[in-house]
Amino acid sequence: MHKAIKHIHEHAQILRDTHVPSDECGFLAEPARQVLEESGGMRLLQAKSHGGFEASPTDFLAWVRAVAHYNPSAGWIAGVVGVHPWEIALVDERLQDEIYGGKPDTWIASPYAPQGRAIRESDGFRFYGQWQYSTGTDHCDWIVLGGIVVDETGDADGRPQWRHFFLPRGDYEIVEDSWHVMGLSGTGSKDVRVESAFVPEYRTIGHGPLSEGEHASRRPETPLYHLPFGCIFSAAIAAATLGIASGAVAHYREYLQTRVSASGVVGKNDPYQQEALAEVESDLAAGIAHIDLTLTQWMDQLRNAPNAQLISKAQRLEFRRNQVRAIQRVLFGVDKLMARAGSAAIWSTRPLERYWRDLRTASTHICATPDVVYRAWADHEFNTGIRHFLLY
Repeated sequence: MHKAIKHIHEHAQILRDTHVPSDECGFLAEPARQVLEESGGMRLLQAKSHGGFEASPTDFLAWVRAVAHYNPSAGWIAGVVGVHPWEIALVDERLQDEIYGGKPDTWIASPYAPQGRAIRESDGFRFYGQWQYSTGTDHCDWIVLGGIVVDETGDADGRPQWRHFFLPRGDYEIVEDSWHVMGLSGTGSKDVRVESAFVPEYRTIGHGPLSEGEHASRRPETPLYHLPFGCIFSAAIAAATLGIASGAVAHYREYLQTRVSASGVVGKNDPYQQEALAEVESDLAAGIAHIDLTLTQWMDQLRNAPNAQLISKAQRLEFRRNQVRAIQRVLFGVDKLMARAGSAAIWSTRPLERYWRDLRTASTHICATPDVVYRAWADHEFNTGIRHFLLY
């Protein structure tokens, strides 16, 4: 077990105790933030050249799941913010130095949705826009934002050029009072706004080239950075979601020990509740094993392949298909637990209700949307020629 994961288990009570307070204040409570930082988990995917561990992706995912098990909002931040160092390892060296120079524990927010607009100006871009869902943004000193390069009239030239733009804290504004949701309230995933900021070219990276592995050559000896961007990001989202589900299951197990229904049935002896618990525990274990095994196999492939052959599009889409299905199975499984729990499940004073809301909120992320992923996989499988806007 990596020491970052061990640290989380050793400080589980702090994470549990800050679940409700984080939700109530709308961002991650400071004791929980400290546990995440002191664990070193945010540096698991970070390059060794800038203070990171360059750990295996499965260690990172296990760390995210552990955090989410004890505190869903903290786990969501661990997944989203914790995956950004993977991308930063592939950007211009000057940018890496600016972000991590003297402070390897720097946190970077997002989102990647291309809602910004960028106009070329000298050796960079004039950048502006507003974005939703900037997870953990109050605790971050930098941000990476998606945007489209446009001309002076605001039109894209030909096929839109989607880029990621990195900005320091002083170049963007966090829009307060912009995060009102039914679950994961403690993530503080507020809106951010850029009125007009100059972003040098070296502080940007093309989404397409990044997704297709064109920047892997910057780390030729490190298979970790030859994994597909869309899959490692989606795996982080899945890890947080599965971690939340495992926390919900744990609370349900605890509840069954003492539950007695109005008709006198003891919960742990009720075959219907036993069935629901067995199903979701099995689906949860299968989903984790499936994702971890695929990434382990990919790492072996990248280590052994001549010239670090990249993961194919077919492999990526199969992974995404399996990843969203893993989420769907546990989502429906926890729904069944809620139904079996009876009226006790609706009480906000009990953890199960809060975990269920957090899980349902997590499942709305684009990386967990099955319909789009299934169709993209099938269209590639049957060579229909249809292109999809999708992270893979």
